Amino acid sequence: MADPRGFLTTERETPRSRPVFLRLRDWREVYEEFERPRLEKQAGRCMDCGIPFCHQGCPLGNLIPEWNNLVWKEDWRAAAERLHATNNFPEFTGTLCPAPCEAACVVGINGDPVTIKRVEISIVDRAWDEGWVTPQPPATRTGRTVAVVGSGPAGLAAAQQLTRAGHSVTVLERADAVGGLLRYGIPEFKMEKWRLDRRLEQMRAEGTEFRTNVDVGVDVTVSELRSSYDAVVLAGGATAWRDLPVPGRSLAGVHQAMEYLPGANRVAAGALAEPPVTAEGKHVVVIGGGDTGADCVGTAHRQGALSVTQLEIMPRPPEQRAEAHPWPTYPMLYRVTSAHEEGGERLYSVSTVEFTGDADGAVRSLRLVEVEASGGRFEPVPGTEREIPAQLVTLAMGFVGPEKDGLLTDLGVALDPRGNVARDDSYATSVDGVFVAGDMGRGQSLIVWAIAEGRSAAAGVDAYLTGRDVLPRPIDPTDRPLT
Repeated sequence: MADPRGFLTTERETPRSRPVFLRLRDWREVYEEFERPRLEKQAGRCMDCGIPFCHQGCPLGNLIPEWNNLVWKEDWRAAAERLHATNNFPEFTGTLCPAPCEAACVVGINGDPVTIKRVEISIVDRAWDEGWVTPQPPATRTGRTVAVVGSGPAGLAAAQQLTRAGHSVTVLERADAVGGLLRYGIPEFKMEKWRLDRRLEQMRAEGTEFRTNVDVGVDVTVSELRSSYDAVVLAGGATAWRDLPVPGRSLAGVHQAMEYLPGANRVAAGALAEPPVTAEGKHVVVIGGGDTGADCVGTAHRQGALSVTQLEIMPRPPEQRAEAHPWPTYPMLYRVTSAHEEGGERLYSVSTVEFTGDADGAVRSLRLVEVEASGGRFEPVPGTEREIPAQLVTLAMGFVGPEKDGLLTDLGVALDPRGNVARDDSYATSVDGVFVAGDMGRGQSLIVWAIAEGRSAAAGVDAYLTGRDVLPRPIDPTDRPLT
């Protein structure tokens, strides 16, 4: 194990954030570099448990005690090898994953868990800096072709695994750049896009082909897709957003989060001079208390909003693990993200009644009411209606599944009871040669699940094409997370 007394003698440390007044002036990542000696001491807090529950918390099965031990021993190169053994993109999970592994850490039963996520990102950053991350092209080619539809984390993971297995892989992306939500949904201050771009260059060097501005089912028909490739992996995500059908929804200035965030990302990337939708000089209301809502909050701050208010219909979560979420499950807690540190107000147990507009048809304010749970529903509390100013409203209430029209309808794949693409234990759909990975088959979930499913689907595709069973299968699609 690492330091036998590390969890007793070393307190948990996390990296410092850049001062708010500085980081609101740019789109760079929030956290400062974590010095290597401090990081090595944090890795030494790992107990190397007889039963490492962090493995259960991580869908990828990351070898967390092993690379913690190697970092503590200052063998960073070996740590990088162990990290990449289970995860194609540790820089994505190290910046964006909510770390269910830390919630399952044994040290966290009666103390502060190991800073697993910070160790992870530090390992992969050093690996890139030292030149240890290199292309891994296949030694031989199988002559088989695979199309991966969608270039989010599930699609990229499947593509890289299949390319390295010797197949000719083409990733089809309907946007103008590769990356899915990593590119246009995740703000730069959470993950700068050079992290994504360097991985894409590695994948290109390995032989993966990327085609952008290709909407499969429109620009390429399903019959063309099936006739051109020996297998297809559907990895288009759960992009059908949840709407809010209340009076005033059609007013100008009421937008879905995914209509708002991509423009800001394009500005940060230098592709646009001004965002199509901006919070500058406006009172902003974000409806939805999750990660996407927090992304909208941080974006609005950087664009110069007059005020930012985030609404959540659920009650405020507790600050400590509740009995309903025992260890090692991922607890519902009151969390303060970097975006919330930057300002704004968060309102819980409230529901939107209507949007009111001005004479020009633009949203002017929002009427809300406090609610309480009753019989499985949220009922308004009499006498609590009030109005708050809102010149920009973003709806960040999650997604209800994949888009059905076009690709899925034309393919004729079966759907599960929740409206996601049904699959068997090899990630195969009801259509021969068509597989599914990530949110399109699972429903809205975490990035770590997307990568794990991409790897597992790749194993299913490789077995289908070659009859062999050599690629790793991190998870079974019937598994359920501890979240």
